[in-house]
Amino acid sequence: MPALDGMRILDMTQYEAGTSCTQALAWMGADVVKIEAPEYGDPGRGVGRSENKDYSAYFCAWNANKRSVAIDLRTDQGRELLLQLVPNFDVFVENYGPGVIERLNIDYASLRDINPGLIYARIKGFGTSGPYSDFRCMDMVAQAAAGAFSITGESDGPPMMPGPTTGDSGTGVQTAMAILAAYIQKERTGLGQEIEISMQEAMIYYVRTRAFIGSAWGTQATGRNGNAGGLPPVNIYACKPFGPNDYIYLMPVTQGHWDELCAAMDRGYLLIDPRFETNRGRAENGAALYQEISGWTAERTKYEAMETIAAAGVPCSACLDTGELHHDKHLTSRGFVHELDLPVHGRVPILGFAPRMSESSVDITQPPRLGQHTDELLGSELDLSDDVLSKLREEGVIGDPARFS
Repeated sequence: MPALDGMRILDMTQYEAGTSCTQALAWMGADVVKIEAPEYGDPGRGVGRSENKDYSAYFCAWNANKRSVAIDLRTDQGRELLLQLVPNFDVFVENYGPGVIERLNIDYASLRDINPGLIYARIKGFGTSGPYSDFRCMDMVAQAAAGAFSITGESDGPPMMPGPTTGDSGTGVQTAMAILAAYIQKERTGLGQEIEISMQEAMIYYVRTRAFIGSAWGTQATGRNGNAGGLPPVNIYACKPFGPNDYIYLMPVTQGHWDELCAAMDRGYLLIDPRFETNRGRAENGAALYQEISGWTAERTKYEAMETIAAAGVPCSACLDTGELHHDKHLTSRGFVHELDLPVHGRVPILGFAPRMSESSVDITQPPRLGQHTDELLGSELDLSDDVLSKLREEGVIGDPARFS
């Protein structure tokens, strides 16, 4: 049985910070109902300069295993429909910009009056208090505000944008964890609660190692090291055929790793070279050591180099690009890559979710089209007849899923 079977979530999220939270819970079995505006839905539906504005690859990445209901909350009737749904759900999640929820008059106090046990989760760029609370935020803004830019890039270059979108998705999984904690607490006490997550503060969690190691308790700034993430020979090394991502990342951090690396490369002479006998020697002669290892990797592909070195017990990986992730032999053998038949896109590989639970299993299902489940859900939850649904649709209160069929 799915671990979260029975948990029901009203999902008023957009883009990624909120949608990653609710999808994580959906992939563990929660029933997630996404509330979207009838005209355009989650703005993430059109992200990526796709010709399709309803069902972009970006939207599909973060909205599998959900249902979509299209309701115009700007109308009195639309808001009333939402309020009628609230008592049937355990969790409400939103990540709209500052003040939006308040203008719609669906804040925590309003919904708590209807459902005292409701868990109400809010994701905001800078939280709901403090001098920056009214500032708008997106993923990389949160990362800049959390120090992630400052520790990314070359030592003699400017701060650099990190690649992963952890400002959004990293916040999302922390919000999901908080919701689960609140859900367990509710099981014990019967009480709901409000959860607030600041994207800036959530992102700081992911820079703690560099902040604590390099900032001397806040008296200085941690520096940038490029790809040299430790003492030599920790670095990236080019491999044939020398394409943009034909590199391995090598991270030997113990004396044992160093010994195993030299043996794996069949470079035993490095072990007795006085320049490289100690960590200090390897640091002082890092450029020469880099050339020694680069000469070896240049004769191999990144997969050949990785499999040789990693098999010897040395931490190492090929620098996989995002295309390779969809077809990587290790990920596919573990069942991490799923194939789904999707509207618009056809049969495509879908990257999975990391947690594996021996007593819980949830299949990945299609991300919903805009308003796909409007009639089904409002009919079953609120006992609305087809005639009433048709009238609401004519008045523009709810969307028409038929336009996507």
